[in-house]
Amino acid sequence: MNQLKSPQRGLISVFLVCTLLLISSCGKADKLNSNSQTGSSNTENKQSHKLTIMLDWYPNAVHSFLYAAQQQGFFQEEGLDVEIKMPADSNDALKLVAANQIDLALSYQPQVLMARGEKIPVRSIAAIVRHPLNHLMVPQAGSIHSPKELAGKQIGYSSIPLYEAMIRTMIQSDGGDPSSAKLIDVGFDLIPAISTGQVDAIMGGFINHEQLILEKEGHPVTSLNPTDYGVPDYYELVLVVSEQGLQNSEAYFKKFLNAITKGQIFVEQNPEQALDLLVAHEDATSPLDKEIEKKSLEILLPLMNAGDQSFGYQDPTSWEKVQLWLSTNDLLPEDIKAQEAFINL
Repeated sequence: MNQLKSPQRGLISVFLVCTLLLISSCGKADKLNSNSQTGSSNTENKQSHKLTIMLDWYPNAVHSFLYAAQQQGFFQEEGLDVEIKMPADSNDALKLVAANQIDLALSYQPQVLMARGEKIPVRSIAAIVRHPLNHLMVPQAGSIHSPKELAGKQIGYSSIPLYEAMIRTMIQSDGGDPSSAKLIDVGFDLIPAISTGQVDAIMGGFINHEQLILEKEGHPVTSLNPTDYGVPDYYELVLVVSEQGLQNSEAYFKKFLNAITKGQIFVEQNPEQALDLLVAHEDATSPLDKEIEKKSLEILLPLMNAGDQSFGYQDPTSWEKVQLWLSTNDLLPEDIKAQEAFINL
């Protein structure tokens, strides 16, 4: 049996219904707001842009700025998720970045120009090590004190045309006859080749690695800087991207440069801590000697300093000089333009 409702009870019912609806709406709003915040947080995480960088060699002191940027959160501050990869072969990095299989790679200034000479579309966006690490090395206790004295001597190297050109230039600049030097391909066995007397000198050894190891093993060498004997003062290590990558990801590369600049400052201010971060990422197949890496970093830091310019700055004159020298030594077509091989972002 139906009963009529009084106006007052009807108003109360309406009030209760509205109240319940309001509470329900608030609950939904809170839930939506909570979901929105969670979604926002997830979106922020998803907004971290993934970049891959391939090293030129196994992790060592020269790469400290990368691991510092990663471990100190500098990449994250720039909205980047960076994966650091090691090459299976030292020639892999440039090839893979050119093929857009990785975003960035560490390589060498002359190789960037030579790659462009082979129509490989790569470009440097930063100079990491601003001077040559690759020196001509002779036994410290030997009779050879300058490149011209290598006439008729045996020089061990890893059969790289660039090294051949460096040797010729150094000997000729010093007043010797480069054609009389005997170049012996020793592959990567530079240290045993000179420490056992198989050769009179080596080209391809780095002052922050091979020289330090030879010294520690009781075979000290004198390093002859190629820039003192006619070879242009080239950038030993540069940061490389592909032309297509630069077109698609320039803004992200700028963020990457911001992060590694912070990383380099951290290394300069905290070298011991930076080395600890590096050693934590050593490759199992190439364990690091912390004593060697400490000395290496001491050598590297001044050579990575751009002075009044920002970390990574590239001088157009440097590229022009290297381009001219490579062309003169038949390692580069004359039509390759230095200014197209690099960019300061």
